Amino acid sequence: MEGMADSTDTPGTPEGPSNENRSTTPASDTFKDYVSTGWAERNDTLPPAREQARYAAERRTRISALYPGQRLIIPASRPKQRSNDTDYPFRAHSAFAHLTGWGSDTEPGAVLVMEPAAHGHEATVYFRERAGRDSDEFYANPEIGEFWIGPRPSIEQVSSDLVLAVRDIGDLAHVLASVDSGTLVVREADAALTSQVDEARLRFAAERALNTNASDAPFSFEVNGEHDADGELARNLSELRLVKDAYEIQQMRLAVAATAQGFDDVIRDLPRSRSHNRGERLVEGVFNARARGDGNSVGYDTIAASGPHACILHWTRNDGPVVPGDLILIDAGIELDSYYTADITRTLPVNGVFTPVQRQVYEAVREAADAAFAVARPGAVFRRVHAAAMEVIARRTAEWGMLPVTAEEALRPENGQHRRYMVHGTSHHLGLDVHDCAQARRELYMDGVIQAGMVFTIEPGLYFQPDDLTVPVEFRGIGVRIEDDVLITADGAENLSAAIPRTAAEVEAWIARLQP
Repeated sequence: MEGMADSTDTPGTPEGPSNENRSTTPASDTFKDYVSTGWAERNDTLPPAREQARYAAERRTRISALYPGQRLIIPASRPKQRSNDTDYPFRAHSAFAHLTGWGSDTEPGAVLVMEPAAHGHEATVYFRERAGRDSDEFYANPEIGEFWIGPRPSIEQVSSDLVLAVRDIGDLAHVLASVDSGTLVVREADAALTSQVDEARLRFAAERALNTNASDAPFSFEVNGEHDADGELARNLSELRLVKDAYEIQQMRLAVAATAQGFDDVIRDLPRSRSHNRGERLVEGVFNARARGDGNSVGYDTIAASGPHACILHWTRNDGPVVPGDLILIDAGIELDSYYTADITRTLPVNGVFTPVQRQVYEAVREAADAAFAVARPGAVFRRVHAAAMEVIARRTAEWGMLPVTAEEALRPENGQHRRYMVHGTSHHLGLDVHDCAQARRELYMDGVIQAGMVFTIEPGLYFQPDDLTVPVEFRGIGVRIEDDVLITADGAENLSAAIPRTAAEVEAWIARLQP
């Protein structure tokens, strides 16, 4: 990586990394004059409105109705430091993406502000517009300079693209100067901006207290009191995504289709993965290559867990061998440029054929998944999906002699011995986040009623640790999970990932077809 130049400070922007011990940017007047001239005209063509712009507008209308007279600040977030002067790949906050339609092309540091108006709110996006080529920023700012990160759009181009009012980030200072007790912010999105909002709210509260007459009603203000208005905003924005609109459903279909291609790639490359002492890394790399080619990235760290590693639920180190005779559990999903992600798991026999015990466990997990599918329909309570899968898990582990009680006894709320072999839940909502809508209230999520338009996973599993003395020796070290992405329709559930083989026989035929 080339040496970094100093960052230019901007309202709401933290100071950039120091480069006093790195190479420095040329600073002579001769250089400045020369670098600022001789450039072709920029392409200032205005793009058409992106497809999701009208859906984003409808979402803003829905959240606006909940907050009459209040200012809402939804930051996109900033790059997060990985080490020293290198950052993790930038990803905008999901609430910002949902309300603007901006995805992987979001400009870091952008902020959506919804100002109360006579009828609802007026929405404006603030972002750091590209610098002129006659400015130092053009070549000397590594965070946003065109020499460093490439050309950025103009205010007019972003406005045309998102169908939103757009202003320069410098104008955000006027918003911060107007902050009052009715101003809310998505706190987790941008720590620096949240601190500025908090300080502005405290100043407003202090000024209000000083100007309050004894006869006036008392006024108090807490940034994080018992009544956490910011937290309620985050909750409501999360609940706004529980039911997907037509655009979101289309994106989920595309994300699942791309992920299916990624699984095909992995199977084709299994012979190479088997030959490497860290074959799990090769599996991960092959899938991630598809994610970068067909999408923005992976929606979460890929799990490529071979052999007993499949019993470790979030095995992402992926540094083990892929051994013939073992199973490999692959939990992976491609995130599109819109940020919508799939979340699929398949468990494959490394040499293409299940052993009798592996097949027995695999088909029990599939039976649990099918039981969950059967109750996933409008009007059912969400937690019943998990309960249906657990009934199968309890019954099968009891039949195999693993439980000290009957399946019926294990299923009692005060017991749960069968959960030793599947400690995770069966389903979670899916969308912009792999665990979408996570801040929603329990009565709308776990205890909520399933509605048409919801998208969630069904992913039961069985995991028999290699040192678990409660299971027969032949089961130890076997881990199986089958995960599909489900769209609730008006009369049932559609398995969006149904094209990816699920039964043991289908999986064996899949591997044979891709490895002739």
